[in-house]
Amino acid sequence: MTPLAISFETPVALVGLALIPMVLLLQRAFHRRAQRYAVRYTAVPTLRAVIGTTPAWRRHLPAALALLAMATLIFALAKPNRTVAVPAEQASVVLVTDHSRSMMATDVSPSRLEAARDAALRFLQKVPGPVRVGAVAYSDAPDAVQTPTTRRDDVRRIINGLVADGSTATGDALAAALEGISRDRKNGRRPPAAIVLLSDGKTTTGRDPVQVARQAGRAKVPIFTVALGTPGATIPNPYPYASPLPVPPDPVTLRRIASESKGRAYTVEDAGELSTIYQRLGSSIGTRKRQQEITAVFAIGGLVLLAGAAAASLRWSGRLP
Repeated sequence: MTPLAISFETPVALVGLALIPMVLLLQRAFHRRAQRYAVRYTAVPTLRAVIGTTPAWRRHLPAALALLAMATLIFALAKPNRTVAVPAEQASVVLVTDHSRSMMATDVSPSRLEAARDAALRFLQKVPGPVRVGAVAYSDAPDAVQTPTTRRDDVRRIINGLVADGSTATGDALAAALEGISRDRKNGRRPPAAIVLLSDGKTTTGRDPVQVARQAGRAKVPIFTVALGTPGATIPNPYPYASPLPVPPDPVTLRRIASESKGRAYTVEDAGELSTIYQRLGSSIGTRKRQQEITAVFAIGGLVLLAGAAAASLRWSGRLP
């Protein structure tokens, strides 16, 4: 769960919290003075047995509630704000999916490609409706490119048409995604954007993906990378009687891509976790941070505590605290 971030528009008002320990010191001083000048009576044990004793918590509860009310109202004067995520309706995100030959590996059931396809479709369901989504499918080169759009069916057609074959040109695919994002403008301005890259192996052809990631970072387009597969995975060798080909994922390069672009890297080894990651990305990409004032919450809370202090004091001592 994301921790609640609270800031204050008028933090100088928090200086008033220093009044609380001062009030406690004054209360203690008056209590000692009252004990010094108290009139002593005989037969006090007998009187106590007749009228009973008041529990300590009853004596201190009204004052404690009053002090809590005071602190809460001081927080209200400081005009607290909380940071909330709201949908960025003009945002866009591009799904970049590797469908090279290594994606036929079955270390992720039923295969890496099928797991990626299922997770990408779940991602489309999770992304807020107004967010524009694009897609780039690649192996030897980007062979299917859809610029960001609100038409989800265009993206689904690319995802459903993936077939595992060829080598891995991750840098070229990222460049194609970045170019599509740069052309996606409204009123001359490019909306907030991000790239989600799913790949299982090392780049074997084309541009250096880390250099493209640096360009994305300068353009403020974070790349979220997902490395799919297990280190010992293999695929059948196309040559008869030859040993299977090892196809380990390359999380090191994917982490560098994410780091250079100010994104985030994930490493997963099963389809269930991959789907969860895509769901988390779908709920975070396409949002922006906004300050929401919550002064009323603290003000109402302070008044409720103050009313509680008054009620408790009248109930047990017949006077206000």
